Amino acid sequence: MISVNNLSVHFTGTDLFSNVTFNISDHERIGLVGMNGSGKSTLLKILCGAQEAESGTVVVASGQTVGYLPQEMLPDAVGTVIEETMTAFRQIDVIEAELERTTNEIAQRDDYHTAEYMRLLEHHNDLSERLNILGGNKRREAAEKILLGLGFKHEEFERRVAEFSGGWQMRVELAKLLLKHPDFLLLDEPTNHLDIESIIWLENYLTTYSGAVVLVSHDRTFLDNITKRTIEITAGRIYDYRCSYSDYVVQMQERRASQMAQLTSQQRQIAQIEAFIERFRYKATKSKQVQSRVKMLEKMEMIEVDEVSSESIHFRFPPAPHSGKIVVETKGLGKKYGEHVVFDGVDMLVTSGQKIAFVGRNGEGKSTMAKIIVGEIADYEGSFRLGQGVVLGYYAQNQAAMLDLNKTVFETIDDVAQGDIRPKIRNILGSFLFSNEDIDKKVRVLSGGEKARLALAKLLLTPSNLLILDEPTNHLDMNSKDVLKNALLQYSGTLIVVSHDRDFLQGLSEDLFEFRNGGVHEFKGDMTEFVEWRRKSVAEEEAMSDAKARTTVRQEASEGKRAYERSKEEERERRRLQNIVDKKEKEIEQAEEILQQMEKELSDKPQQEHSFFERYNKLKENLAVLMNEWEEAVIAVEERV
Repeated sequence: MISVNNLSVHFTGTDLFSNVTFNISDHERIGLVGMNGSGKSTLLKILCGAQEAESGTVVVASGQTVGYLPQEMLPDAVGTVIEETMTAFRQIDVIEAELERTTNEIAQRDDYHTAEYMRLLEHHNDLSERLNILGGNKRREAAEKILLGLGFKHEEFERRVAEFSGGWQMRVELAKLLLKHPDFLLLDEPTNHLDIESIIWLENYLTTYSGAVVLVSHDRTFLDNITKRTIEITAGRIYDYRCSYSDYVVQMQERRASQMAQLTSQQRQIAQIEAFIERFRYKATKSKQVQSRVKMLEKMEMIEVDEVSSESIHFRFPPAPHSGKIVVETKGLGKKYGEHVVFDGVDMLVTSGQKIAFVGRNGEGKSTMAKIIVGEIADYEGSFRLGQGVVLGYYAQNQAAMLDLNKTVFETIDDVAQGDIRPKIRNILGSFLFSNEDIDKKVRVLSGGEKARLALAKLLLTPSNLLILDEPTNHLDMNSKDVLKNALLQYSGTLIVVSHDRDFLQGLSEDLFEFRNGGVHEFKGDMTEFVEWRRKSVAEEEAMSDAKARTTVRQEASEGKRAYERSKEEERERRRLQNIVDKKEKEIEQAEEILQQMEKELSDKPQQEHSFFERYNKLKENLAVLMNEWEEAVIAVEERV
């Protein structure tokens, strides 16, 4: 258990949160929510010990571990993907050493009925269970399984981590954290760098995770599928809801409506009391009643209504100019970088007014296809054409990073505004939550969310009939994503959106194009139907893989049995030949001893009978034959070693 008691943090002169108290029990699934800047990330850092609070305590139960994945970090890995991932198991070496020490201590003791002996046994069991959870001797297998789940391919395991983008490096950090299997897993926006398949895999993993999980996320579907408890940080306080995120939203709105009703009733009561005091303040006959009501006001605990952000971006896309029926058409389209084929043989037809989504794993070509459509990539194979009268609007995945950091917010929009739009720049920026003070800020000082909103504002200034949005919800909170989605639903032109946000895509896209294994498959249906189809496909693929693995195991077992039989036969033949070698060596030794004796006799008495020489010569011939037979047997034995 993690126990949080009277925790307070102050930031820029105000309370980020004050006297916050709650507990996190083992195995819980908690969503941590609140407006941007409410202190969610700060609270996670305090829970894991990376930051200290001004006051209060955080107590983690003895022997329990806490793991934390920040929203952004700078990995410093120098090895390959698999090497860096395997560093997660360093703690296993420590556990194994402690387990061995505990085992030896238990073996040397005979005080079986003492509390100390029972404590040792319990410690031994805890260590054994921990070692079993962490994988023990199956470390490589466990590491590969998680890396594959997070989107890496087998052939990428031996590539150096530094060769990958920051998002993929964060996946390695997430893999390491999951392999360490802490008792409390704290994740700050873990889906930011994941595609849909990896998000679904992570959902399944976290749903069955044996420890507790605390999440900060702007992915509504991700929260709903995992969490069973929601802790809201607002106005320096917390509210604890024993429910999923969607149920929390309903209950939160009901709570605030109740607060407003209570506040209205209290204000009415105060007005009545103040009116009575004012009316009878100077009447002696009413002095007791007046004083009673004055004390009543002094003791009255004022009802507070929780902070509710009324700020919300609000905009509509300009009317789309008319275009021809066919907007985008490709035939046999292919793109590769060197020997790497991104996709090949793609036939695609996008017609006027369609709202489609590009989905699939990262690196499969979604953004590449978007860049071909907008003309940023021209060296492709096959044919591609835009339809008659198509006017493009494009929001790149790194659109916010492409802003000029040295310009102000106002200058960024003024550079692209034309005609009647220019006098309306301040109103446009205001609709994207930029105040009069904000518009003179340099882009470099803006947050990620502010830069994303500024890039979206630029998109409004040129009417288009084909909008291509590549990950437009990155850095947007849930409210802003909802506003953008509603604006896109009302957009009259053709829409192509690249996104891994299932809640954002649900109801927005009518057709999906899945980029997978070098091809593009069109799926007719919404996001929910696609995810269900993909889940079944993955399950079938895993079942086929398991069946193939079982077949392979059986084949390997059968082959192993045959190999064992062959080895036994080889061993029998080797032993037979070795016996021949041993026998021949003894026969050679005996023949050489006899020859030496005869040669001694011949030396002492050169004159021998004819039969002596016949026996001597025959023995030498037999020795030569024995030597040949011994040599052949030795060679045969060596060939079988």
